[in-house]
Amino acid sequence: MKLEHKVAIVTGGGRGMGRAMALRFAREGARVVIAERDHESGEKTFSEMGERGLLMHTDMAQVSEIDDLVSRTVAEFGQLDIVVNNAGVTRSLGFFDVSESDWDWMYSVNARGVFFCMQRAAREMAKRKSGKIINIASIAGKGFRGTSNIAYAGTKGAVIAMTRVGASQLARFNINVNAICPGVTRTHMFETLMKEMTEKRGLSEEDAIKRLYSTIPLGRSNTPEDIANMAAFLASSEADNITGQSFNVDGGLVWD
Repeated sequence: MKLEHKVAIVTGGGRGMGRAMALRFAREGARVVIAERDHESGEKTFSEMGERGLLMHTDMAQVSEIDDLVSRTVAEFGQLDIVVNNAGVTRSLGFFDVSESDWDWMYSVNARGVFFCMQRAAREMAKRKSGKIINIASIAGKGFRGTSNIAYAGTKGAVIAMTRVGASQLARFNINVNAICPGVTRTHMFETLMKEMTEKRGLSEEDAIKRLYSTIPLGRSNTPEDIANMAAFLASSEADNITGQSFNVDGGLVWD
């Protein structure tokens, strides 16, 4: 088991990619702390995981709750080895539709929350001179034209930049920082976005998905498990000499 004796936090771990990563990490031997705002999905995934770890109700827009998340993890297990910053929010918006409240909402979770979780986790990891931080960005952060909205793309571009700078500044503590940039991934968020887009454009969901898939070189979307596979690798000792990188998992949509 690649992650035996490790302790991992997965934010937004109740459903979608977060759920897949939490379950995969548990199968690889880690004790997993699921940080989830939605109580129902968090409980369900925690139960599926065999309650091997901890479930914490956490709003990643609140720095005090991020502090509580890391503090309780260390108090409970005595260490923190892996953090996956997965929690994120978005909605389908045109360029002229993005409001100040939309902007603040997305940045508070997708960028601000990611940084302060990185910072708080790194403080603990630095004490042991060891740690893996994995940030879930998006190909939207590399300018993918099919993004849900421009503000969301900006938050994910910020995650990519923070990954690179964080990797540089934390290397002396033997902390690896990498990002995963998913493409089209069949999650609850994807289903919500597809519904919003089809309603706006007057398309059936079947037609919209067919058009979308035609743009993907490999002709299929990601499953959440595709992202979990990459995360498990980056969290393991097999990736000890990889840091500051942003890996696309997108079927060939983006080459950067």
